[in-house]
Amino acid sequence: MNPLRLGVLASGRGSNLQAIMDAIQNGELDASIQVVVSDRADAFALERARQQGIPAFYIDPKSFPTKIDYDLAVAAALEERDVELVVLAGYMRLVSSEFLARFHLKMVNIHPALLPAFPGLEAQRQAWEYGVKFSGCTVHFVDEGMDTGPVIAQAVVPVYDTDTAETLAERILEQEHRLYPATLQLIAEGRVEVVGRRVMVR
Repeated sequence: MNPLRLGVLASGRGSNLQAIMDAIQNGELDASIQVVVSDRADAFALERARQQGIPAFYIDPKSFPTKIDYDLAVAAALEERDVELVVLAGYMRLVSSEFLARFHLKMVNIHPALLPAFPGLEAQRQAWEYGVKFSGCTVHFVDEGMDTGPVIAQAVVPVYDTDTAETLAERILEQEHRLYPATLQLIAEGRVEVVGRRVMVR
C-alpha cells in the first residue's frame, strides 16, 4: 500500500507537524507530507518543513478579495500535489464550506480539550478555569462548525490541584504529539469509518 499523502496547514510553531514528521521518519506512520501551507509568513512550521525538504508555502490571505478565494487557492495547492488527507496542525482559520466540499471527510484537526467540552481558543485555560478534573485532546474530522466534527480519537490528561493553565497545556501537548500520528496511522491503514456522527475504528 502506498503511503498516505498528507497536506498540512499550520499557522504557528508547528510542534504537531514535527511530531508527524518524526513518526514518518521513525517508521511509525506510513505517510508522506506532500506540502505544508501557512497563512502566516513567520510561521516556524514552514521552516521545519523546509529543513526536511518538504515544499512549504506562505499564501497571504490579504492578497485575495474574499475568504473563499483564499481557501480555493489553498485547496488548489493541495490538489496539485494529490493530497489524500488534509491535516490541520495549529491552523488558526475556520475553513469555508467551499473548501470543505473539496475535502469531505478528508480533513482532520487536533484540539487541546475533550470535545465537545471547551471548543475554540485557549481550550486548556478554559478547562483549567472551569475546574475540571480531567482534560485532554481530541482528533476529529473537520466540518463547518468550530471543533464540531466527528471525533476519531481522544487522550485523557488529569488536571492536578497544583496545575496552572500553562502546565496543563504542556501535558496536553505531550499527548497531542503521541495521539495525532497514531490516529493518522489508523487512517493510513484504512481502519477508520464514519457512520453518521460516530467514527468506528476497525
